[in-house]
Amino acid sequence: MEIWVFGNPDLAVDAVPIQILPRLRAAFPDHQFIHQDPLDEWEMPRRLMIIDTIQGIPSVQAFTSLDAFQNAPHVTMHDFDLGTQLQFMQKLGKLSEEMVIFGVPAGYGPDGAFDQLVPLLRQYGL
Repeated sequence: MEIWVFGNPDLAVDAVPIQILPRLRAAFPDHQFIHQDPLDEWEMPRRLMIIDTIQGIPSVQAFTSLDAFQNAPHVTMHDFDLGTQLQFMQKLGKLSEEMVIFGVPAGYGPDGAFDQLVPLLRQYGL
């Protein structure tokens, strides 16, 4: 199974999902963890699993609906983020019916994120 990982390695508050990629790949060798760009065009898998940084959550959490997220203001194209891209795909009817977004709190440390993420990934079938 593919698990898409988002984040900006150059921005510390958003880099943790990328930083833990090697550990995730070692812990789940039968699955592909792929670093994706939120603005690329994607071929949607039947079951979409995403790991990304989310602001405003206290711990690593799993979300199965976009309804849980607030819309961010969009002033320029630089404000077009993963959430906006997923909402756009949903409007077009191209978003996978089975979707799980694993949110890592902004500013969380890599060890805490990894330790909380592994059981959640297992809970959702990895």
